[in-house]
Amino acid sequence: MQVTFTICKNICPPLTLNNVPIPVTTEVKYLGLHLDQRLTWHTHIQTKRRQLDTKFRQMHWLLGRNPKLSLSNKLLLYKVVLKPIWSYGVQLWGCAKPIRLKIIQHFQSKVLRSIVDAPWYVSNKLLHNDLHIPSITDKIRRVATKYNKTHNHANDLTEHLYISGPIDRRLHRTGRKTSYNTETLSYTKKP
Repeated sequence: MQVTFTICKNICPPLTLNNVPIPVTTEVKYLGLHLDQRLTWHTHIQTKRRQLDTKFRQMHWLLGRNPKLSLSNKLLLYKVVLKPIWSYGVQLWGCAKPIRLKIIQHFQSKVLRSIVDAPWYVSNKLLHNDLHIPSITDKIRRVATKYNKTHNHANDLTEHLYISGPIDRRLHRTGRKTSYNTETLSYTKKP
């Protein structure tokens, strides 16, 4: 099986190995990450959400609203059993669109709300702050800064690879021209 990663809509020419055509697919699972042809991470995030829902249903008798476990034990179960399911490979899929990241954030908020039996008027942000659990986007930011090894690298060219500010998430399609500024690593639109 082979996947061509591209945002072009054109069909890529078939590949052969010893005159045998290699079958083409639009998605592949590699090391537990679901990679789709356009790297939108849609399949991966949906799969992880289904896994999280299944695991939470299995553990609901422990994490639900009425069990006799203490709050610290419930949080420990969340951190040890549920969090590793969604946090695996976050260095890669953390660049997905914010709307896709919200799928995992909704799950985390639902579990935290269930753990503390919070009423409807308590905000999710307050829950995260009180329980000292970062949101999904905060976790992604922390992991991204933790694994950034470009600023002290022996190769001087890697100094310019670190992205400190926000950039456009998608490549611009036809009709829009972009220029790349190597000094600030930002995209600017040209008319």
